[in-house]
Amino acid sequence: MRITVCIKQVPGTSQVEIDPKTGVLKRDGVESKMNPFDLYAIETALRLKQQYGGTVTVVSMGPPQAQAVIREAFMMGADRGFLLSDRRFGGADVLATSYTLSQGVRAAGPFDLIICGKQTTDGDTAQVGAELAESLGIPHVTNICRIHGADASSLTVTQDMPLHLLKAKLTLPCLITVEKGIFEPRLPSYRLMRDTADREIKVLTLDDLEDKDASHYGLNGSPTQVKRIFPPEKSDRQERWDGPEAESAGRLFRFLADNKFLQKLG
Repeated sequence: MRITVCIKQVPGTSQVEIDPKTGVLKRDGVESKMNPFDLYAIETALRLKQQYGGTVTVVSMGPPQAQAVIREAFMMGADRGFLLSDRRFGGADVLATSYTLSQGVRAAGPFDLIICGKQTTDGDTAQVGAELAESLGIPHVTNICRIHGADASSLTVTQDMPLHLLKAKLTLPCLITVEKGIFEPRLPSYRLMRDTADREIKVLTLDDLEDKDASHYGLNGSPTQVKRIFPPEKSDRQERWDGPEAESAGRLFRFLADNKFLQKLG
């Protein structure tokens, strides 16, 4: 089975600056890590490889330093790695991101199954996986919590819906996004770190893709634009109120009402 996993490098801290002009995160010089949800996608791929044979290819999109998460995937057991890295990809919304990834997946070679994490911790849209499948024209199911099995032409899974569990059978090739609890991710291996230290990571730019129209990528290819983005304000200011319970309750009510935390109904 030829499995492709889409992974992403995300900020390792919430203290990230925002570009006031473009509204995107300033990632340069910021401590980064692999998106935690992608670890479950990699583990799922490796377990399927162990059971059915085949290869695991990881594809990521980001600046050159994003190669670090591909190296981490190698240390877990992935076989090949591709990085989509080009300034013309910068500032992409979910639609442009998924389209860029679809072009990268095509460039990486044939696949039977694509696995994505449920969402990323920086964007939290949970939309890229489904949109990637639409760009590739393949069936997809999101929020997978269990894989029952696979054969030469299909994959059987359980989808975690808000109120129900839904068992589904997909025709290969297809795409799934996996839930956090599907498997426990393995730790990176020191032996694999040593053995894969010189393994090539193929860096793809716009010029390497089938579609070379720059208007389909980055800010130019993004139909949605961020109007304003800002980190949440933090405050350690506090007050201590002493007095009878009834008096304190009334004071608390007036405070909540004055600060518009309470609204009248009807």
